[in-house]
Amino acid sequence: MPSLIEPKLIAGNANRNLANAVARRMSMHRGINVGLVDARVERFNDQEIFVEVFENVRGEDMFIIQPTSNPANDNLMELLIMADALRRSSAARITAVIPYFGYARQDRRTKARTPITAKLVANMIAEAGIERVLTMDLHAAQIQGFFDLPVDNLYASPIFALDIMHHFQDMSDVMVVSPDVGGVARARELAQRIGAPLSIVDKRREKAGEVAGMTIIGDVTGKRCIIVDDICDTAGTLCKAAEVLIENGATEVHSYITHGVLSGPAVDRIKKSVMKSLVVTDSIEATPETEAAENIRIVPTAPMFAQAILNIWNGTSVSSLFETQTLGPIYEGLYNAA
Repeated sequence: MPSLIEPKLIAGNANRNLANAVARRMSMHRGINVGLVDARVERFNDQEIFVEVFENVRGEDMFIIQPTSNPANDNLMELLIMADALRRSSAARITAVIPYFGYARQDRRTKARTPITAKLVANMIAEAGIERVLTMDLHAAQIQGFFDLPVDNLYASPIFALDIMHHFQDMSDVMVVSPDVGGVARARELAQRIGAPLSIVDKRREKAGEVAGMTIIGDVTGKRCIIVDDICDTAGTLCKAAEVLIENGATEVHSYITHGVLSGPAVDRIKKSVMKSLVVTDSIEATPETEAAENIRIVPTAPMFAQAILNIWNGTSVSSLFETQTLGPIYEGLYNAA
């Protein structure tokens, strides 16, 4: 049964642009002004985080929009402290909207005497009083099991499918490429959505961050290749994969990455690479350098997150957003030709 109260949004400092865009989309859907709750999230001189909420939130259905991207520790602490402030202010329910879930790559013990930090973060989120998590393209799907509370994991592939069909028009020579064996399921899903064949880049690492060699599984000769992955950090592997694809006969290489971490030399590498374009979502706020790069394009996630928040508030299905047919009308203004 729908709630009688309106959903209320509050945001930290991690991605204010996305939070404002979500609020605007919800205003369009609801036909009433949905703004961000007036609050201050700032730091004392010693960098301690302080949160003060200026509006009454007693009995309200609260949604905190806060990706835990770089600086991950600061943004995570902002999320936890905001949740604590809302809980102590008698909010009825607190949902954490975490477009990019930091520490997701530490989801298992790869060596002796190492932590499973993703589980620790899940425990901290639950302890802070958060009752539900809404995120997108978790690095490892099993992280949902680290939480003893509902987790809705949205997928970027329906958005990517709309974008690809809009920009590529003729799909006869398009091939989807997974940059490693671990991402095959993600790449296969997108390939099925757009009706394209699948290829795999098999990479061998000698140590973290360095690729020893790459082998292409599948014939990419004469193909326009689309590399699909969830995270692009320093872009070394991505740019190397693009080079190997061109060397093996691909005519063009494009990349669709959900979370553009793009740290260190990443943007410079991408600008100088053989990749024709890199498409990322706005789950992580883009730097001015990223926005200025000619071969990097950003697609919005606000329409999807706004609809997901409304579905959670209204008690309706979130998984309906996994379908391109459902998402198409939500992105109608962007992909009319799709």
